[in-house]
This record gives sequence, structure tokens and C-alpha cells, in this order.
Amino acid sequence: ITTGEKENEIPAGESADQKATPDETMRIAYRQIEDALIHDLLDRIRQAPPDFFERLMVNLLLSMGYGGSTENAGRTLGRSGDDGVDGVIDQDALGLDRVYIQAKRYAVGNNIGPGAIRDFFGSLDRHKATKGLFVTTSTFSASAKETAEHLSKRIVLVDGDQLARLMIRHNVG
Repeated sequence: ITTGEKENEIPAGESADQKATPDETMRIAYRQIEDALIHDLLDRIRQAPPDFFERLMVNLLLSMGYGGSTENAGRTLGRSGDDGVDGVIDQDALGLDRVYIQAKRYAVGNNIGPGAIRDFFGSLDRHKATKGLFVTTSTFSASAKETAEHLSKRIVLVDGDQLARLMIRHNVG
């Protein structure tokens, strides 16, 4: 679509005789650009090595303000025998309050199920943690979301679209 055609594009649900205002046209164009950027970011993450995704998650959380002003507040742990935790952010200088991270770099359509959430819950329990962040480049099944809501530890779920939007907002990646 050329720039001239984009100006005449009509939002879904409007008839052809009701043209979009310039503001609506700009919002539509912005959403299209953002959607393309989200798709591109997720594709690049999926093509990168697994340790890249784990480092990216720690960097994103630090950029979002987690870890405060503490140097070396975040680190990756992902390796064989990592007990199901890929990274950790120390919320204070002594590491008394921590956020544990599970990062799953999955292809589109390979959704996270409730078993993976329960496994992460067990990992949090092993670390005596009270909260965790489960991030994926794909999505979570409805039963995975329900499982996370009903567990005794706070587990926040971030799917691929939300991840990419956070990266854009915080200029990471």
C-alpha cells in the first residue's frame, strides 16, 4: 500500500462513504507499524540462541526499573540443572526480595500449558520464592492462565505480544 492509499483507508466497520479522519488514519498506520515491529521482534528472538532470550529478559526487567539502583541486580541462571529458573532479579541490595524468571522461547502455536506453570511453581518453592515471572514468545493456554491464578505463589504470565510491547516501550532489543 502506498502512502496515498493509506490516507484513504477506512477503518473496519465503517462504510465507504464515511472516510476516516486524519487522526484515525494516523492511529491505523501506527497500529500497523507496531504490529509489524512486534512480529519482527518475536521472529528475531525465536531465531537467536536460548541464552540470548534469558539475557534479554533480565535486561528488560532492569530497564523497567526492577532491581532498583543496585549494581548486578539481575543475572541469568539458565543452564543444565538450573532448577527450572532462567534468571533472577534482586529487588534490594541484599537480595532479600527476588523475582525469579522462567523464559520459554517457543514457536507460534506451541502454547504453554498448565504443566509448565506447575513445574515453575515447584521451582519457586525449591528457591523459597514468593513470586515469579513466566515469559514466552508464544501464548498461554486458558488452563495455564487459570492454573497461575489459583496457585499460592504469585506468577505473572507474559506472552509474546505483551513481551514485544514491553520491549518497544522500554527501548530494549
